[in-house]
Amino acid sequence: MRWPAIVLALLVVVLQYPLWIGKGGWLRVWEVEQQLTAQRDGNRKLEQRNTGLEAEVRDLKSGYEAVEERARFELGLTKPDEIFVQTPPQK
Repeated sequence: MRWPAIVLALLVVVLQYPLWIGKGGWLRVWEVEQQLTAQRDGNRKLEQRNTGLEAEVRDLKSGYEAVEERARFELGLTKPDEIFVQTPPQK
């Protein structure tokens, strides 16, 4: 009477192994879901960055105001007959 119970318990363990720990088991599904969530968060951040860059490119293509602003702030350029005054930052 004990042997059939032991054999059945062992059979249940053997059948449950692939479900929980195997290649397509619950642990692997959980890991893949975590990776998917992380990838979606990364994609969302990159989409926001791309949207900002797209708007900047559109501004640079559409008019000279954006080009002039970049030249003034990033390169320190001035227009002809314009005086540039720079004050040191306050502490």
